[in-house]
Amino acid sequence: MKIFLDTADIEEIRIVARWGVLDGVTTNPTLFAKTSGATYEEVLKEICTITSGPVSAEVVAEEVEGMLKEGRAFAKIAPNIVVKVPMSEEGLEAMSRFAEEGIKTNCTLIFTANQGLLAAKAGASLLSPFVGRLDDINQDGMIVIRELAEIVAIHELDTEVLAASIRNPLHMTQAALAGAHVATLPFKVLQQMVHHPLTDKGIVQFRSDWDKARKALAASNGKASAGAAKAPAAAKSGS
Repeated sequence: MKIFLDTADIEEIRIVARWGVLDGVTTNPTLFAKTSGATYEEVLKEICTITSGPVSAEVVAEEVEGMLKEGRAFAKIAPNIVVKVPMSEEGLEAMSRFAEEGIKTNCTLIFTANQGLLAAKAGASLLSPFVGRLDDINQDGMIVIRELAEIVAIHELDTEVLAASIRNPLHMTQAALAGAHVATLPFKVLQQMVHHPLTDKGIVQFRSDWDKARKALAASNGKASAGAAKAPAAAKSGS
């Protein structure tokens, strides 16, 4: 399963890229609003210099022509830009037009397998069901992931299921087992995936044991050196 970082924070993206586990990035206006000092286009351009994987840039227009105008502008920023379009009647038309122009799209705000199927038929490159938001209203978001993954496999659709609105490490495990091709998650959740109390405790213990072993070895070598220094003197006095 590919791992995308759901953020517009450049430093977070650089950190995960150094870990060697970054396959792409998803952004949206809400995430961009948390950054400062640059335009959305400038942020997208910098992200695309960090990763060669897909970078989702979301349109905010609600009408087809507005979506097309924004999406075409995003697509010119870098070849790995994917235009993020909401699931709606206008969104379906826009995604179909983008597909005809060779522009990849990520259909966002999917909450049913039927919505995902329609987006795939319209030519969306990525289908983004929001599992966390479904959980918020007491529905199992992973059911949508599982159903969509099966539909894509059965009908050999040229698209990928992207698990979005990931809230915790358990969501990641569930998404992988449900057959998601991609999952996008916040930096905080990715950090939580790295750590475990027993792992962290083990690292501290190993370091402590290593330090003790080095000190013991140093003390042993020190005694051996002292003994060797006394030996010649004793031999001389005996003669």
